Amino acid sequence: MVFMSKPAPEQFSFIRNSKPTPFFSGIPLIDLSKPDSMHQLVKACEEFGFFKVINHGVPMEFISKLESEAVDFFSLPLSEKEKVGPPSPFGYGNKSIGQNGDVGWVEYLLLNTDQESISQRFSSVFGDNPEKFRCALNDYVSAVKRMACEILEMMADGLKLQQRNVFSKLLMDEQSDSVFRLNHYPPCPEIESLNGQNMIGFGEHTDPQIISVLRSNNTSGLQISLGDGSWISVPPDQNSFFVNVGDSLQVMTNG
Repeated sequence: MVFMSKPAPEQFSFIRNSKPTPFFSGIPLIDLSKPDSMHQLVKACEEFGFFKVINHGVPMEFISKLESEAVDFFSLPLSEKEKVGPPSPFGYGNKSIGQNGDVGWVEYLLLNTDQESISQRFSSVFGDNPEKFRCALNDYVSAVKRMACEILEMMADGLKLQQRNVFSKLLMDEQSDSVFRLNHYPPCPEIESLNGQNMIGFGEHTDPQIISVLRSNNTSGLQISLGDGSWISVPPDQNSFFVNVGDSLQVMTNG
């Protein structure tokens, strides 16, 4: 692909749907409050590489506050949002994804989880004291990290590793390169005239991380590829989290 600072709609990818893709009902469900959740989690990693988590311990108050702050940010005029960009790699990005020229119908915030850098970057948008956004982000990320550590330690138990924190310590280390991303897929009036086509917001890819923890605000669109190469639609659930096994974990565990 050719890198474009402001790609035109015709340069994006589309999917032509002859009929809607039904939601897949077989996504593995992991209830972290159940004593047998470790065995179910390991099986889900081996067979799907993707699963849904309930009773995760992340307060809905934290989720709602951060979502509200995200809606406020993405509702700002483009000129205001661009004060937090361009992403290098952190910051606000619009349509251009990464350094390889990939594009998608998406705008996003990519952040590290260091509080000081967040305060400095957002002072230009939220004024001299971006405390409200920073606190919402910190509460949410801290709670999700705790959940992620529990999941990673259950994975280590399932692999019968002596060090239970062999994965989780990579997340909790002060030098951790874990990142937080907010994606917003804005409406696209241009596709209304393209009968039977859907714009691709974020194209086909694998995640390079150990795991990715995903949440949707009850909006459909997420699809995953099964072992046979078929694509299935994941039913959204704003009260739950989804976990995707990344390339790093697949390599570290030899598949």
